[in-house]
Amino acid sequence: MNRIVLSLLLTVVFAVPAFSQMEGMSMMEQYRGGHGQMMGMGNMDKMGDMMGMCIEHSDKMGLTDDQMVKIKPLHSEMQKKQVRFRADLKIAEIELKDIMEVKDFDMEKADAAVKKIAAIKTAHHLEMLKGMKEMRTILTDEQFNKMKKMVPMKMGDKKPAKKKMKRP
Repeated sequence: MNRIVLSLLLTVVFAVPAFSQMEGMSMMEQYRGGHGQMMGMGNMDKMGDMMGMCIEHSDKMGLTDDQMVKIKPLHSEMQKKQVRFRADLKIAEIELKDIMEVKDFDMEKADAAVKKIAAIKTAHHLEMLKGMKEMRTILTDEQFNKMKKMVPMKMGDKKPAKKKMKRP
């Protein structure tokens, strides 16, 4: 009985399209489990955290007033772009959901909607990279190294995997 239930559950889980939505949550929110910054975008969405952290810890990093004058509007602009991205992404996901609502949905429309979602994500990713590049030009090498120690920036940083104990 348990195998049947498990098999049915796995079939349902894998049969549901990857772009289906939990009520009131975007795909990115689902991916990150509904918490904080979007993990699906990796380091790009840590950009706001990094700038906010630099502003919050400006004294520890040794930021000058001139640097702060440059960083604050950049941070504000990145926050606005993040809000626009989330809204545009959510709208595109709703559009895809609407296309797929019928049993025999139009594959061309679905394909276009998926490509639109990918384009929105790509454009956002590039915007975050531009902001990150600009932010780094404001910092000295020493400040950049301090920032790196404060905010882990390595791609794919994850908690160390737990070692499985072998049973004799």
